[in-house]
Amino acid sequence: MKIETILLPTDFSSGSDLAARYAADLASQYSAELVVIHVFFDVIEGTSWYAPQIPLRDLSAEVEDSARKQLERFITANFQGTSKVRSKVVRGMADQEILKAATDEKVDLIVIGTHGRTGLNRVLFGSTAEKVVRSATCPVLTVRLPSHRDTST
Repeated sequence: MKIETILLPTDFSSGSDLAARYAADLASQYSAELVVIHVFFDVIEGTSWYAPQIPLRDLSAEVEDSARKQLERFITANFQGTSKVRSKVVRGMADQEILKAATDEKVDLIVIGTHGRTGLNRVLFGSTAEKVVRSATCPVLTVRLPSHRDTST
């Protein structure tokens, strides 16, 4: 099996922190490049209303700048010993942008954390990880937090 590039989407949650450990270990084992991506929802594209009191373009730029800084902190905290790490911040719908990045970067593996949402939360918010698994053209490793694992089996 050849793994040269691994994509790690992050939303900065504890699920992403755990997935980062798997991604770092796999990147080390395979001497693979690790591409860490954060997708933020663009307020301007997501709203069809006009709010003259809020400069939405400024807000979007601030959100992007904040995301870049948070991604830098995430990489520093999780990938100290990993030599080949790149980061990307993109705006859009998370699942679509993750899949696009996987294609553009020609990744061999996506490592993604899950939230373990169930019931109404899952219906309302969906699952980015599930959408990625269903549509990715490369293997996807999903990582669940231990508190979300089924202990009945």
